[in-house]
Amino acid sequence: MDEDVVLTTQEAIEYLRISKPTFLKYIRLGRINAVKAGNGWRIHKAELHRFLKLGRSNKANAY
Repeated sequence: MDEDVVLTTQEAIEYLRISKPTFLKYIRLGRINAVKAGNGWRIHKAELHRFLKLGRSNKANAY
């Protein structure tokens, strides 16, 4: 299953097309759930899908 794939920090920021500082800010704020592993973070791809879906619904509610 594609959603069970675990991504590294670098893979996640490339997938989301955001900067590393922005990615780390979203983790700190609790908008993205991730696990600290060594010097980086590990994130399920399903979590990134949830984050993107949530962002779309928030934008729709802003108008």
